[in-house]
Amino acid sequence: MIKRISKIIFLLLIFYLGFLLGDSDLMGSKYPGYNSIINKENEEIINQEEIDFSLFWDAWKTVEDQYTIEQLDYKKMVYGAISGMVNSLDDPYTVFLTPEENKMFNQDMSGKFGGIGAEIGFRDGFLTVITPLKDSPSQKAGLLAGDIILKIDDEEIIGANVDKAVYLIRGEKGTKVTLTISREGTDELKKIEIIRDIVVVKTVEWEMMGNIAYINISQFSEDTSVEFDSYINEILIKDPKGIIIDLRNNSGGYLDDTEEIASRFINKGDAIVIESYKNNKEIHKSKGGQKFGEIPVVVLINEWSASASEILAGTLKDNGKAKLVGEKTFGKGLVQVMRDLKDGSAIKISVSRWLTPNGVDINKSGIEPDFKIEFTEDDYINERDPQLEKALEILR
Repeated sequence: MIKRISKIIFLLLIFYLGFLLGDSDLMGSKYPGYNSIINKENEEIINQEEIDFSLFWDAWKTVEDQYTIEQLDYKKMVYGAISGMVNSLDDPYTVFLTPEENKMFNQDMSGKFGGIGAEIGFRDGFLTVITPLKDSPSQKAGLLAGDIILKIDDEEIIGANVDKAVYLIRGEKGTKVTLTISREGTDELKKIEIIRDIVVVKTVEWEMMGNIAYINISQFSEDTSVEFDSYINEILIKDPKGIIIDLRNNSGGYLDDTEEIASRFINKGDAIVIESYKNNKEIHKSKGGQKFGEIPVVVLINEWSASASEILAGTLKDNGKAKLVGEKTFGKGLVQVMRDLKDGSAIKISVSRWLTPNGVDINKSGIEPDFKIEFTEDDYINERDPQLEKALEILR
């Protein structure tokens, strides 16, 4: 997921579901929007096929007239209809958010929320843990990157979207949530009980490893570039021989923050990312402020490095600024924007693809490292990090 703040994109929807359009001559004035949609032509369809939206209202009326098991929840029906429309795009990153889910999403991107402290995403159709955050309830409970979540409490989660899963996992501090997971290398399912807490995400941490500066960026939230910039002078005072940027398990975030950080490493005007629309391409360029231009860089990546982290890794590689060490990245090359609706709900919608400066489309294919080094479960158990060791070897 990448949310852009600096530019407004006006999205032209095929329809606005009719619920908000109003027409006094529709089925006895009962279904506003009917006449404004029925028989409209979809220009993208061959032979200009007509879209007869009366089918929707026929179904709505059938449900309203015939379903007598319990009282209908009209708001829930409207939300369900919108969700169905969005889900028909077969894009796991384009989703409808209810007002509650939208509020939760904004809390997540602010870096402070109540939950278990784990990044999750879909991998091969399964909801998968990308990373448990450092010192979070999920890490303390034993959740590992790569764990597949099958149930949240008693609700099966197979087929649900990420936002629905996050909504179920979140909760008040002190409450309990039980995740049923499948873990590679074990045949039996595991149940992990986690006590929710207030999770404050510190997205940038750094330390000196001898004469090498090690910088870990866990995600790109709305304050990540500010955090990063606050450490620059401290790092430069140490006169590092090289810099390691650890983007492993970084699921992405804001494009603006990614561009700001990339600008600290490459020359002003150099390409950071190419944004590709249906019939157009836009090159995002370095804004300047280069601070680390002459210092060699190694970037650590793995299969859970996604979206904005792939942009940073890709631009540093293509601009000849860094070598990549680790494993092939996740492969999420789609740009999303949030569009709020009038009742507090929202649609997070994919609007473009991004390409590396050399024009490589990594969506679903990922970015290959220059040095492929695996990190096994045995390495994790024995507290070894062969990827980090390789990065240090390159820079020394």
